[in-house]
Amino acid sequence: MKGDKSYAGWYFLAVVIFLYLVAWLFSSGSVQGAINFSLRIFGSIIPVFVLVFGLMAGTNYFVKPQDVAKHLGKESGLKRWFFAVFGGILSTGPIYMWYPMLRDLRDKGVNYGFVATFLYNRAVKPPLLPIIIFYFGLDFTIVLTFVMILFSLIQGFIFEKIEEVIS
Repeated sequence: MKGDKSYAGWYFLAVVIFLYLVAWLFSSGSVQGAINFSLRIFGSIIPVFVLVFGLMAGTNYFVKPQDVAKHLGKESGLKRWFFAVFGGILSTGPIYMWYPMLRDLRDKGVNYGFVATFLYNRAVKPPLLPIIIFYFGLDFTIVLTFVMILFSLIQGFIFEKIEEVIS
């Protein structure tokens, strides 16, 4: 049920701690190295989490649902698709860091078509375009980029229509 609390995360944590303790009995040096590595990784992603939390807090404080609906809702017409395409292309960082913000936009009324188009366009990366041109040529890169953007819009439109039928 939606209101039920899941303890799966706590169980997973307990199993991982138990496995670390068992591994420590056999090779404490290896476990210490793994823990140090994990702490370094955790330390490097903390700034990203703080940034995402700050963006979400700022979004919740400054952006009102009616503003989002005005720019990204159905009433805004083609402008919302422009935001979805170029927002996805320009977005950086790991994809899972965008999920909370996209969920927040969903809660403010943005439809699944926008989310799908945004996520699809994350595959088009401007910093990688020179590498693609180098390996595959300019013509291929232009056609591939155009097709990816076109199909992201088709996919978004399909998701939008499915969402209309379901709701």
